[in-house]
Amino acid sequence: MATQAAPKSGFDKWKEGILRAPGDPKWDIWDAEIRTAVSEFNQHLATTTGYMPLDWRFIKTIIWVESGAGNPQWRVKPMQIGVVGDAGMDALLFGNEGGDLILPPIWKERLTVLSIRTVPSHNIRAGIGYLLMKMAYYEYRSVTPPGATVFDVTVQAGDSLDRIAKTHGSTAQVMQRLNPAAGVLRVGQVLKCQKATLQRVITGWRAVSASVIAARYNGTGDPAYLTRLQTTLPLVFGGKG
Repeated sequence: MATQAAPKSGFDKWKEGILRAPGDPKWDIWDAEIRTAVSEFNQHLATTTGYMPLDWRFIKTIIWVESGAGNPQWRVKPMQIGVVGDAGMDALLFGNEGGDLILPPIWKERLTVLSIRTVPSHNIRAGIGYLLMKMAYYEYRSVTPPGATVFDVTVQAGDSLDRIAKTHGSTAQVMQRLNPAAGVLRVGQVLKCQKATLQRVITGWRAVSASVIAARYNGTGDPAYLTRLQTTLPLVFGGKG
């Protein structure tokens, strides 16, 4: 009596589908949009410390893993950002995680909750933005506005560098840099000061890889996410499955 084959797991069914994807035009409909979107982000972030241009094929890989041509959301939310239960969209648009530094200015104005959930090109850009937001390293640093001049301030009773900085629209870090010998302040002492604000800045970038994408983009949402990426990457990058 023949033994009955064990039913295929959800992952096995997914893998069969993904291995048939290369060469199927349905799976490539977002290529031009991805290329354009990635180019916009690359240009915007090119001057940040240590930025290496993002390869658009990483985004195509994520899209194949996140939805794929057989998914009903393929033509609406290909990167799946903004779906029910996903916190990525709010983190990018409204969180204090650096999204304002990542999004190109024109897309900071265009992206909305509704557009991300209903317009595929917006969904793709929100997904790219969220990925890059999670790839960046940040610090808060003193930033002086263009053309800010150095001026003198006189120490008053009860002053400290921090108090003087707050009074004159500067930061303690700038005060310390301009007055390296200022230890114990004396009333009447003249110090240098310059307008500055404490701002979040990008200080570096994580290297993009399957493991980093799985950890930073997916989090713990899908325990098989890394395996899915590792299965899909060689297909998208031109290798064999």
